[in-house]
Amino acid sequence: MPDPANPPSPPAGPLADLNDRSREVFRRVVELYLETGEPVGSRTLTRGMAVSAATIRNVMQDLEYMGLLESPHVSAGRFPTQQGLRLFVDGLMEAGPIRPEDRAMIAEIVGDTAPDTGALLDRVSTALSRLTRGASVVLMPRQAEAPLKHIEFVSLAPDRALVILVFADGRVENRLFSPPPGQTPSSLREAGNFLSARAEGHTLAELRRDMATHIAQGRREIDSLAAQLAEAGLASWDAEAPDPRLIVRGRAHLLEHEAADLDRIRSLFDDLERKRDIARFLELAEEGEGVRIFIGSENQLFSLSGSSLVVSSYMNADRKIVGAVGVIGPTRLNYGRIVPIVDYTAQLVGRVLSDRKG
Repeated sequence: MPDPANPPSPPAGPLADLNDRSREVFRRVVELYLETGEPVGSRTLTRGMAVSAATIRNVMQDLEYMGLLESPHVSAGRFPTQQGLRLFVDGLMEAGPIRPEDRAMIAEIVGDTAPDTGALLDRVSTALSRLTRGASVVLMPRQAEAPLKHIEFVSLAPDRALVILVFADGRVENRLFSPPPGQTPSSLREAGNFLSARAEGHTLAELRRDMATHIAQGRREIDSLAAQLAEAGLASWDAEAPDPRLIVRGRAHLLEHEAADLDRIRSLFDDLERKRDIARFLELAEEGEGVRIFIGSENQLFSLSGSSLVVSSYMNADRKIVGAVGVIGPTRLNYGRIVPIVDYTAQLVGRVLSDRKG
């Protein structure tokens, strides 16, 4: 998205196909729609533009033909499609620094007096929801980022097993999971030995990535069971597992915006709160530093509800991604304001956690 301090390069892709007038009409339609939530008519756009309503209608028809705008019916105004919103966010939106009043509210709510990380991130989630009038999601740091020392699998029943994770810092975690069908106690022991030989000194995330690389390369020495367990994230943990923990705030805010889609919104929140998609949520943020924006069906996690997600990861003192903060809302989010809020909040969380470690 454009940086006011650094003028953007000449537009590429679909924007390059638009002349100056078309880009200005498109920009104003999107901004007005994001502000009001209503389709924008040609007469509304004539205010401040030295062109006739007929000319603007022709431009809007061209934009509709290109798939950037749509209309609820022939005589109504236009609003941006998902493709149009993506084009606006990537090429036309101006997201400056966080507003001083937003920064002050975050500082006031979050502070640095929370007794532990959980309490701190509870406050962060509350601040995000209150500021954005959307639903906030905060993924707490995963304790499993500590290096591993040993992995052991214990068969409890044909469809039930226990994995014992011993970490270099002395912490031991026991988690239940469902192993691949047909596995025997001896095969689980062998898989544990295989993975332990490669796990020492690596975090779970690093071990999964390493195993995924070997699996992709088709190395024969990888035991099939170990490969299956690695591909499944070294086991599919129960929802009751102690970490990771997802904090969800502001369900009511989201329902205010999307009253027509209550069932889909409820389904989205039920999935999040049952932790079915926690791993996928963090994957969104781990794919790259900085704020990432997902609009509507661009991400499977929110495709059913048609919601948008603005998410940013935060790091610990070792510059490793350990969690994420984000805001969920309707596709007509005020992206220009919310992006710097999410970005600032993620940086603040990382800074506080790093200072506490020090």
